[in-house]
Parts: sequence; C-alpha cells; structure tokens
Amino acid sequence: MMLIKQVGVLANIFNCKLKKSVAATFKANGINLTAEQFLVMDTLWNQGEMTQQSIAYIIQKDKNSVTQFIDNLERKGLVQRVVDANDRRVNNITLTKVGMAMKDNTKKVAIEAINRILDGISEEELQTFVQVLNRACSNIEQLDL
Repeated sequence: MMLIKQVGVLANIFNCKLKKSVAATFKANGINLTAEQFLVMDTLWNQGEMTQQSIAYIIQKDKNSVTQFIDNLERKGLVQRVVDANDRRVNNITLTKVGMAMKDNTKKVAIEAINRILDGISEEELQTFVQVLNRACSNIEQLDL
C-alpha cells in the first residue's frame, strides 16, 4: 500500500520538478518559454500547422490550458492563429518566423536539461522506466472515467 502511494506522490513530484528545472534552464539560456509552452512549440515544430484541439490531444492538456498557452505564445510573437479555410469556427495554429527560428537552439537546450536530470541513470533503467510509464498510461486509458 505504501509503495503504491509513493508512486503517485513521486510521479507528481517528478512532474513538478521536471517542469521547474526545464523552465529554469530555458531562462538561464535566454529562452522565454515555460515547459508547457515548449510542449506546444515542439508539437508544432514536429507536426506543422494544426488545430488547438489536436495540440491538446497530443500534449494531453485540456482545451482551456492549451488556449492559455497559445495566447501567451501569440503575445510573444511565436505562433499565430489562422482561420481554417473550410470552417471559420476553427483556428489553426502556425509558427511565426520567430517561432521557427528558435527551434534548433531550444530543442538543444531542452535535451541538455533532460540529460542532466537523467544523469547517472543507465539506459536499461530508462527503458524500464519508459515501459512502466507506458503500461500505467495504458491502464489509465482503459479505465471507465
């Protein structure tokens, strides 16, 4: 029972510390993004123009949170909303030139931050960690919620 409780508590603590650490690393490197904003940007860098709903699904955040992330990224001049040609109710999110230009450096800094966080953890341990997280996520998806 205590082990199960530790899993929930540690998963939450890890998530919080991960976001804070990545944000601090970005700040130290002159990158004006939060960890969540980075998730949005990384999704757009990888997938190209897409709807807010699609972004929300990929990064597993609710629609209102994604709207706030995009509002902030738009204020920073990194993304823009473009009305869908086929459905005026839909906004597609696209990168600006400034948003696209920061891709390589930002990804490099993010990878370096994660490498420091995972320092001393073997590849085998990381593979096990990923397998366990994937299985737990799959179990959550199968629950009746």
